[in-house]
Amino acid sequence: MKAKVLVTGGAGFIGSHVVKHCLAAGYEVVVLDDLSGGFEDHIPSGALFIQGSVTDHELITDLFNEHHFTYVYHLAAYAAEGLSHFIRRYNYNTNLIGSINLINESVKHKVKCFVFTSSIAVYGKGQLPMMEEMTPTPEDPYGVSKYAVELDLRSAHEMFGLNYVVFRPHNVYGENQNIGDKYRNVIGIFMNQIMQGKQLTVFGDGTQTRAFSYIDDVAIPIAKSVSVPEAYNQVFNIGADKPYTVNELTKVVSKEFGVQPDVKHLNARNEVQHAYSDHAKAHRVFGAPTNISLEEGIARMAAWAKKVGSRQGQEFGNIEITEKLPDGWNVGQVVGR
Repeated sequence: MKAKVLVTGGAGFIGSHVVKHCLAAGYEVVVLDDLSGGFEDHIPSGALFIQGSVTDHELITDLFNEHHFTYVYHLAAYAAEGLSHFIRRYNYNTNLIGSINLINESVKHKVKCFVFTSSIAVYGKGQLPMMEEMTPTPEDPYGVSKYAVELDLRSAHEMFGLNYVVFRPHNVYGENQNIGDKYRNVIGIFMNQIMQGKQLTVFGDGTQTRAFSYIDDVAIPIAKSVSVPEAYNQVFNIGADKPYTVNELTKVVSKEFGVQPDVKHLNARNEVQHAYSDHAKAHRVFGAPTNISLEEGIARMAAWAKKVGSRQGQEFGNIEITEKLPDGWNVGQVVGR
């Protein structure tokens, strides 16, 4: 009998790739997604799709009662880190309370392992390279919500024996990314802008650095983790090792589309200036990464983006605080990180 797994956010970017790898591993997969940031046609054939939100606790209860999941992969979240300052209630309701709904049912139904996609946002600033043994000090509500779920999983394990695996990915890019989302995912934003004939918009002077992570270096270990006992009840940084400036990124993306970088600098926003993490623990447990370079990964994503075409960015309709809202986020302008 096949193990049945739940993948929340399975119509989204990382989630759809996790679904693909879970199906390849022989699991029976149920996808839960509200399609607020994902697309139904991203869900691989063979998975059962249920449209709904993790915040709907009655729906979550019914799902667990009906399907008796062996494993849960929780990737559903609203992951616009910078925007989280201005959508605090929405952020905590979606990213924290929604997660607790799933943890409650996982405890009740004796799920064997709960895999949670957290973020390096939990570390905050000034801790480089970010390492799992560091004490998280998140700087924004998004990071706070992610760390709160990590703490709750630890508590649920100690109290009820719920096994978990926590992954802290960062700046993931690749095929199936929502390039129309103007609040997050700078590589997708840049590709969308180029295809629309617009300038590449960058917050500040572009010297902020990130280690951009190709999707295979993230989705494959996440899917694999439930079959790796050594990973249980552990936290893992996951993603690329080499940081690049946003200015360097504009050049790589522009080159792939055969254009010269045309950059418009906006006022700097409140964000961590440099963010990259150590992945020795993940490499030890899950094996060596794919070593796909930034140039190769962007080439793969660009080939996909050219096929699907540009997408119109959507305004986020749940802004709760407008004071100090960064340039471009309230005037219909698509901007990059």
